Amino acid sequence: MDLELAHLYLSFGHEEIMVGNFIADSVKGRQIERFSEKIREGIRLHRQIDEFTDNHPIVENSKARIRHRYRKYSGVIIDMFYDHFLAAGWSTYSDDNLIEFTRESYKLFFKHYVILPPRMKRTLPFMAAGNWLASYAETENISLALKGMSRRTKFNSGMENAGEELKVHYDDFKGDFAEFFPEIIEFSKNKIKAVQ
Repeated sequence: MDLELAHLYLSFGHEEIMVGNFIADSVKGRQIERFSEKIREGIRLHRQIDEFTDNHPIVENSKARIRHRYRKYSGVIIDMFYDHFLAAGWSTYSDDNLIEFTRESYKLFFKHYVILPPRMKRTLPFMAAGNWLASYAETENISLALKGMSRRTKFNSGMENAGEELKVHYDDFKGDFAEFFPEIIEFSKNKIKAVQ
């Protein structure tokens, strides 16, 4: 799961697009055909956001800062760091309260629970109970999330130590995010506008 909070924010209140954005990583191949057109748009938007992010020079700069230690996992770690900066600076990007936004998001996902992929059905109750998305505002919770992800990887990722990278290079990563995020906002708005 990557840029979870950002993907929801970048759906800009379009409910079915938000659902698609939420489940996209768990939808493989032709499984996309099971969903309504609007949810498919959300799945496609998620993938477009990922591609834009993965190939952006600012994000590459962030990844380069830690790649020597985390290699292929550096992108996952940076996604988590960027979600932290979005949560911590939420009022910069949204007039909505973060807690209210995340609660409404969970409510929306439970409303569509029957169509969620099995992985998301298992994860959602834990996400909602602990309000993982809002908890990303605290660096300690980013560290805990990365430790949990490390336990689930097949290989030795080192992600259990990555929270320290956030603390050491905090201002550098924060600067990268502040420069990058307005660009992904504009990108996502244009993609949504194109399919409305």
